[in-house]
Amino acid sequence: METLTKKSASAKRNSDPKPPLKPRRNGVWDRMKQQKYLYLMSLPFVAWVFVFNYLPLWGWTMAFQNYKPARSFGEQDWVGFKHFVELFSDDRFYLVLRNTLAMSLMGLVVGFIVPIFFAILLNEMKGMFFKRAVQTVSYLPHFVSWVVVAGIITKMLSTDGGIINDLLIGLNIIDQPIQFMAKGNLFWYIVTASDMWKETGWNAIIYLAAITGIDQELYEASRVDGANRFRQMWHITLPGIRTTISVLFIMSIGHLISIGFEKQFLLQNSLVLDYSEVLDLYALNYGLNMGRFSYGTAIGIFNSVVSIILLFTANGLFKKFTKESIM
Repeated sequence: METLTKKSASAKRNSDPKPPLKPRRNGVWDRMKQQKYLYLMSLPFVAWVFVFNYLPLWGWTMAFQNYKPARSFGEQDWVGFKHFVELFSDDRFYLVLRNTLAMSLMGLVVGFIVPIFFAILLNEMKGMFFKRAVQTVSYLPHFVSWVVVAGIITKMLSTDGGIINDLLIGLNIIDQPIQFMAKGNLFWYIVTASDMWKETGWNAIIYLAAITGIDQELYEASRVDGANRFRQMWHITLPGIRTTISVLFIMSIGHLISIGFEKQFLLQNSLVLDYSEVLDLYALNYGLNMGRFSYGTAIGIFNSVVSIILLFTANGLFKKFTKESIM
């Protein structure tokens, strides 16, 4: 009887529910404490971004002032949106905006599609030595200054010993040399071709890296099924790098209106000003050269706002239709 009592008491203790465990704390401070070395490593980069990307936003207040360098912030005259009204009332602004969008769109199409196909064709090369040689030669122009590139382009298109004119005359395509650099309707194509030659090899590197991440068993299975190399590129390589293409395309659209001014400034001349001036050059000429700092700041704000709108619009459209996005 005593044995049965002990067994029943032991069974009762075993059947009693165990007290619930205290939930493990996993708050923000706990995660920061666990990853403190990663946060410490990131501090210099956060400081760099803050100093060079966010701190200068204070200068945007100049666009709403009649800024005078000799005055302190409290002594400036506030004029509201006067400079923006003046900007949108200037006919020159719309001409410059046309040039910017035209060269941006041409550069986006050519500078985005050509590196993709160049990377795919380069990946299909079998000779490793030849493949590396072509890749090295193709991205070397990226490291050449635009000053040097502009001199090369100008000399090649010159009417006095320019290789392009000599070639066209030698092939009996033209009778007299063409002044390429003096024709405004050719300036956009010259800038786009120059940029393509300079940046194609460099831009193709990231696509080559993405292609190397594709599972090679997919190519082996396709060869067993009888797919030729063109079918493999179309059905395996391109879908395999679709995410990379989408991300880079979204980022390129975000920079659509901010194309810089170096190549236009170095390749332009007085005969093609109506086709060469872009928004950054417009801000430089009307903002710094003429001492209209507030007007130049208003142009910069317009660039930034339009770039942000384009970025979020492109990201939203890609996220909705292709399920690819950067945020």
